[in-house]
Amino acid sequence: MSRRGSRACLRRYPRASTVLLGALVVALLVGAIAAGWWALQRYRAPAVTGIAWQVDNRSVGIAGDWQRLGAHELLVQWSAVDDLAFVPGSGLPQAPVLPDWRRIAQAPWARQVILGLGGRFDEKRARAGIAELAEQSRVLARLPTPLNVVGWYFPVEASPEWEGARRLPALLKDLPRPLWISVYDSANIGARETADWVASWLPPDVGVFFQDGVGVYARTPKVAREYADALRKKLGRERVRIIVEAFRPVPGGFRPATADELRPQLAAYGGYQTYLFDGPHYVTSALVKALAR
Repeated sequence: MSRRGSRACLRRYPRASTVLLGALVVALLVGAIAAGWWALQRYRAPAVTGIAWQVDNRSVGIAGDWQRLGAHELLVQWSAVDDLAFVPGSGLPQAPVLPDWRRIAQAPWARQVILGLGGRFDEKRARAGIAELAEQSRVLARLPTPLNVVGWYFPVEASPEWEGARRLPALLKDLPRPLWISVYDSANIGARETADWVASWLPPDVGVFFQDGVGVYARTPKVAREYADALRKKLGRERVRIIVEAFRPVPGGFRPATADELRPQLAAYGGYQTYLFDGPHYVTSALVKALAR
């Protein structure tokens, strides 16, 4: 081979050491990119299904950017509370200012709505008056709204120490479906025991929002997941969703959870539909920004 041909050949076929060096650089770059991607996934919170909203006079102007977290469904805790209506036409006294339901219906985080019915702020009063609230809820459920209502929520929360929960099937039978209630375990009787208790009385066409209890330090995200799994095993996959408590206690009340506190909750609940409680009061724009990084 002539020297000219050798040079041409070398231009087409680099030295072996150069090839190996290039391959090593590429491998290192790919590894670094992959490591960065996995680190980002660990840092970024999993998407949520929606936000819950405990309607009160302070939050009627509800606004937020929760769609950045994946939220597209709004769980309204109640449309009337303590005999004060936040919707027109119920026959109850109306709140001083009603939410702008037409504006809310256009929000990206409220493309679908599960509409809460008649409730009370005080749990003892709510449980003592469940028959009255069920009747009030029947009226509220018939009212037209501009919302894309995909279900209803009866806002009297159930826990194992409340024997009155066994009255719920008869009281809920005239409410529209899909219908949801919420449950929690304040006595910490255990995941399987709570699921057995719920399954012993809950109508088969009613779903459950499980309140994770992490926000009040009742349990860890891992244990909360065990509760949800036990409920799902008893009730079926489509009947169990999780309320993610996005707050933490402080003297005299509660504060918003931090992003570092919320990430382990959301990460633990993969495979479930999750709802942050609650959007307007605790899931601030700053918290959304930190979670969405």
